[in-house]
Amino acid sequence: MDATGAGLESLTMVRHGQSTVNAAPYTGAEEFITGTRDADVPLTELGAAQAAAAGRRLAGFDPGFDLVLCSPYLRARETARIALVFLSTPPVHFDERIRDREPGVLFGLTRIGIQRRYPDEFREMQRSGGFYHRPPGGESWPDVALRLRAVLREMHGHVLVFTHDIAIVLTRYIFGDLSEAEISAQTSAQVRNASITRWERGDSGMRLTSYNDTSHLG
Repeated sequence: MDATGAGLESLTMVRHGQSTVNAAPYTGAEEFITGTRDADVPLTELGAAQAAAAGRRLAGFDPGFDLVLCSPYLRARETARIALVFLSTPPVHFDERIRDREPGVLFGLTRIGIQRRYPDEFREMQRSGGFYHRPPGGESWPDVALRLRAVLREMHGHVLVFTHDIAIVLTRYIFGDLSEAEISAQTSAQVRNASITRWERGDSGMRLTSYNDTSHLG
């Protein structure tokens, strides 16, 4: 077994609830967000309700949680704040290593926007593939995986994490549940808002017991 996650008994990861960016309609425009940082994107009213539903579901998990980590981005912080009302847990620790991927100069741009404003970068993205492409000032998927591996090595016991879709997908990759080819074949986000994904320790290491579970959202 990879030493990553060796101290874990269980790992429960919650994607943040619906954000204002998630709710924005696709219009074919070049930008999907303007005037704010990625770190400051808040939840919608629906996203807050989803966070509460996730909290009620998490309250039924047995055993409870020894450690709670949260991305410092606003949408994750709001999700944790709402959900944790329903649980008795240790204080939340905010960790930048479980934040969303840094898009660099491509922040806020749709695929059309990238193609029109950064045609050379768009061609490089097509050449290297979405998994390995690193935009100027940003991160590739492996860059995110490296910081996730570091924080996973420090986790112990039963851990609850409020984070983003890429962190959940890449944790599956790190634990051997997904290959690079399988990730690259995905054409859209596979991890839904306020979904719960959980691993539990088995005889051969961390075993995925639920993925992208939204049954608590009705």
